[in-house]
Amino acid sequence: MPSLATLPVPQMELPVVSFFGRTLQEYCRFFAIDPVKLRGRAVLDVAAGPSSFTAEAVSGGVDAVAVDPLYDHSPVELSEQIARDYQRMFMQMRAKPGLFRLKAFASFEAAEVDRRSAAQRFLNDYEGNIRHGRYVRAALPLLPFLDGAFDLVLCAHLLFIYAARFDFEWHLEACCELARVSGGEVRIHPVCGADGRVYGELERLRRELLARGVHSAVVPVDYEFFAGGTSMLVLSRRG
Repeated sequence: MPSLATLPVPQMELPVVSFFGRTLQEYCRFFAIDPVKLRGRAVLDVAAGPSSFTAEAVSGGVDAVAVDPLYDHSPVELSEQIARDYQRMFMQMRAKPGLFRLKAFASFEAAEVDRRSAAQRFLNDYEGNIRHGRYVRAALPLLPFLDGAFDLVLCAHLLFIYAARFDFEWHLEACCELARVSGGEVRIHPVCGADGRVYGELERLRRELLARGVHSAVVPVDYEFFAGGTSMLVLSRRG
């Protein structure tokens, strides 16, 4: 009989980066932000997918911009991508319930309704992008913005969740780029991988960032949906 140390650790199967999004309300919880305090401030959502954060934040007076590598696709194409990725992700959630904590939602069904609502609101706003230009095609580790262009930079469910797809150097360059375009803070959530464990290279990453002038802190948040996702990494360039 294999020992516990040799048993495989359950994890999400993420062969590609999913086009998956969340609402402003959920962002407020896992990034510990108050949207009222963001009014009039410039906020960037990186790897935003079909999140409704930008659409909702703008309606509340925030100068919000979102970036994603798929933002050169048409609304119809993105709607089809959402249908595929949401089906795959929610099938996994139901197949591996031990990887999730139903604290923010009453059930997986409630979580699905909430995330699909976010996607629909995103699509409604994205259709007007030629007019308002809030959705910019871009991908880490290179963003098309000036140094310190944003008061706050957010990045959810990319860096560490997909640690198996991106090596350490990519993570380091991505974090440096997020810090470059921020004149205030960068908030990255969660700090765990697809198995719910803290990113294995986190301390090395923090040391390398500090050597480049980027300070970091692991900050707990009052939120958990993905098991282990109870904190965020906060970056800043002090001084």
